[in-house]
Amino acid sequence: MRNKLIHTKGRLGRTMGWLQILLGGLVIIMTTLSLFKFYSAGFIFHKDDVCRYFYTTTRHVYEESFDAKALSDRVEEVLDQLESLQEKLESAVEEMGKNKQVLNNGNITRIEHKKYLEEEVIKPLYNAHIALRQIRLPKVEKNSKNSSTIKEEPLINNFVVEEIRKYISPKKSRIGKLNMYMTENIYNTIGHACVLHKKELEDYMDYDIGSYCKDDWNFAQKLMLNGCDPLPRRRCLTRASKVYQKPYPVNESLWRLPDNRNVRWSNYQCRNFSCLSSKNPKRGYNKCSGCFEMEKEKLKWVRNSSLAVDFSISDVLAIKPGEIRIGLDFGISTGSFAARMREQNVTIVTTALNLGAPFNEFIALRGLIPLYVTLNQRLPLFDNTMDLIHTTGFMDGWLDMLLLDFILFDWDRILRPGGLLWIDRFFCDRKDLDDYMYMFLQFRYKKHKWTIAPKSKNEVYLSALLEKPPRAI
Repeated sequence: MRNKLIHTKGRLGRTMGWLQILLGGLVIIMTTLSLFKFYSAGFIFHKDDVCRYFYTTTRHVYEESFDAKALSDRVEEVLDQLESLQEKLESAVEEMGKNKQVLNNGNITRIEHKKYLEEEVIKPLYNAHIALRQIRLPKVEKNSKNSSTIKEEPLINNFVVEEIRKYISPKKSRIGKLNMYMTENIYNTIGHACVLHKKELEDYMDYDIGSYCKDDWNFAQKLMLNGCDPLPRRRCLTRASKVYQKPYPVNESLWRLPDNRNVRWSNYQCRNFSCLSSKNPKRGYNKCSGCFEMEKEKLKWVRNSSLAVDFSISDVLAIKPGEIRIGLDFGISTGSFAARMREQNVTIVTTALNLGAPFNEFIALRGLIPLYVTLNQRLPLFDNTMDLIHTTGFMDGWLDMLLLDFILFDWDRILRPGGLLWIDRFFCDRKDLDDYMYMFLQFRYKKHKWTIAPKSKNEVYLSALLEKPPRAI
């Protein structure tokens, strides 16, 4: 028994020794990397370069995008964890040296030894390792003048929880091009991206209190699309058309072009609704090309179609007779889906952005409700309240998978148990279909309709009608 205890003590001592060597090696590696970074930046041997570096790069970092303090705080946090672990190990080894008699009496078992290593050594070391990996170093990018600038995703080092970090990390287009917003990245919004647009935000808030606001809605929309959202409230008076006319009565407005005088056209390529026709190549927008042509819009969701992916409103409502009362149409449209649903006594809120055309004004002038939100934003609707979510013409194969995941979970949040999710003509590359199908099916909704049809040689349509199940709490 005595030999066994001596053997156990020896193994524990060797384990502690190896851990100290490991921590010492880690400190040496980090120190070497830090010195290399300093040398690369010109902090060693080149005094003039040091001054120049601090005067230019560091000033650029602090003034524009790179949060050096947040990065320093995160590094200090990891070093504190490692230092704390080292002190704890040294203290434990010293205590073991003092209490040889306790060890010899066999008061520590193999299970206790294992638990100690897991709780006091392995877990803290793992946490420090993860924290070290989560530190995002700024990116050095070449600009058009072949000079380097430092770029950091806004405030990302301020957050420790990985889910927040994933949420605010920018999502690039899967096809490697500018997305439909004509931006490189999609930023999910918690206001953090405003640090990348400090000057623009200051310009937006530069006005005379109580006077008229500048005609800058498109400037504000650019801030929103780049993740600086929600925007701050302003204390200036919004502008409207000087010749604004009374809207048409609701029994006329649903399927009639509104009065041109009710829109401020200064920031659009067109100056009237007729100019927005799909036949005009200079209309100023691409998505939903025929949305402003009421004769075409009248045919949607009501006539029989040769394509199985085209569901009619009457067929959908028949699945839940009398249960569909309120819902959300998420996409780019002029509100025709909401107009058809109103004829069935269903109230639909339509999301809209003015991407080259007055989508919001048009929807409102039809007597419908536009919801001015970006794809980035958490929907301003409460949990389990919508009977129906419909999406078409917008959600397609350019979306980053992680971004789509956050969107779908938000839809699931606002959709009530028994509510319907209507995916209308979603399209993607055929090779990506399985991935997107998994995204839609992961919530285990009941399938009422599920149809796939070819769109082109390499693309396919997917339409589905899914019912959210009740979930036990």
